[in-house]
Amino acid sequence: MPGGRIDSTLAFTPLGIAVLTISDSRNPGTDTSGDLLAERIRAAGHRLAARALVKDSKADIQQQLRRWIGDRDVDVIISTGGTGLTGRDVTPEAVRELFEKELEGFSVLFHLVSYETVGVSTLQSRACAGLAGGTVIYALPGSNGACRDGWDKLICPQLDSRHRPCSIVEVIPRFQES
Repeated sequence: MPGGRIDSTLAFTPLGIAVLTISDSRNPGTDTSGDLLAERIRAAGHRLAARALVKDSKADIQQQLRRWIGDRDVDVIISTGGTGLTGRDVTPEAVRELFEKELEGFSVLFHLVSYETVGVSTLQSRACAGLAGGTVIYALPGSNGACRDGWDKLICPQLDSRHRPCSIVEVIPRFQES
């Protein structure tokens, strides 16, 4: 992994991670990207704190996110879907209204790793991440490939407390300080 390593002498800190699928066409039985994320979260040693599926509706997305932001068992939220360019794709607009701070580098790096898989088609994604109420929120595209790339190459390493030179886990307790 460029620019980082896992220090096995350090203790792993499991996090509570919620998965939100945003789709007008998927249901719990066909939510393969949500399944993929849930499986990877558990395999990494974290706890799947919650899981939900909502329609491509800004109000519905924000309502679910606010519930989880207020839930002390949820440290991180990963959404999948609604980051494209169609009229119904409103996830970035919904999450950005809740962000107190945006992690601009996430979008940049997501496009970099996505380019390796899908080439210039990565331009059609508006993946983003930020902080809201002390909770880290990642908004990924709805494809399994995008979820795999986002989790494996970006999110998982940053949510591993043993990652060096640093991980986002180290600063989570300080997100709400003033």
